[in-house]
Amino acid sequence: MLRGLAILLLAALAACAPLPTGQGAGALWQPSPSFDQRRPNFVILHQTTNDNAATALATLTDPQRKVSAHYLIGRDGAVMQLVDEAERAWHAGESWWGGSTDLNSASIGIELDNSGDEVFAEAQIVALLALLDELRTRYRIPAANVLAHGDIAPTRKVDPSRLFPWQRLATHGFGLWCEAPPPVAPAGFDAMLGLQALGYDIAVPAAARQAFRRHFTASDVDAEFAPGELGLLYCLLQKKVSRE
Repeated sequence: MLRGLAILLLAALAACAPLPTGQGAGALWQPSPSFDQRRPNFVILHQTTNDNAATALATLTDPQRKVSAHYLIGRDGAVMQLVDEAERAWHAGESWWGGSTDLNSASIGIELDNSGDEVFAEAQIVALLALLDELRTRYRIPAANVLAHGDIAPTRKVDPSRLFPWQRLATHGFGLWCEAPPPVAPAGFDAMLGLQALGYDIAVPAAARQAFRRHFTASDVDAEFAPGELGLLYCLLQKKVSRE
């Protein structure tokens, strides 16, 4: 008898419990303890293309602009957190990497205050490396999954610029890199299939080539790949496979 009354009381309390905001209108909220928060699997690096961090911060916190990032790092190395890591920031936009089309839901977005025409400040890179180390510890993000905005949206974005020190990041375990000279690619190696295997969207081949060059050769030109670039692409694929 007492057990039955207890069950009825619990059901009544559950029926009165508020629903989570914006979810399940008309549903009975009966919370389960079996869940966890999302675990990001990518880090996407951006540049603000602003003259100072205050301007970038105003943009990233303006509700009318509908753009955000989890972190903003100033030229002086100051790190500002704008969105909880467990939440989905709006930084990647329309994107594609390795078949994933919603990078916002699977990534941490980091904005670097930089005009796009300047060398990235030393204090800023030191702060970025420290933050990336924290993120790697928390989420076990693979080295190959530290990417540029331009990598995941090659037809729309070109950030960070060709001046970004990807090689330095790679020496700390963030991103892929191959030292020169690269190995010779095998006969018949297909550049477009190689770019796609690395993760790039090859729907617009010229954009994919430019994004690859910007990241790995510090160049913005577009042309068919030279033998050395084919070797570089082949080397990066080998490194990616060895770390999966």
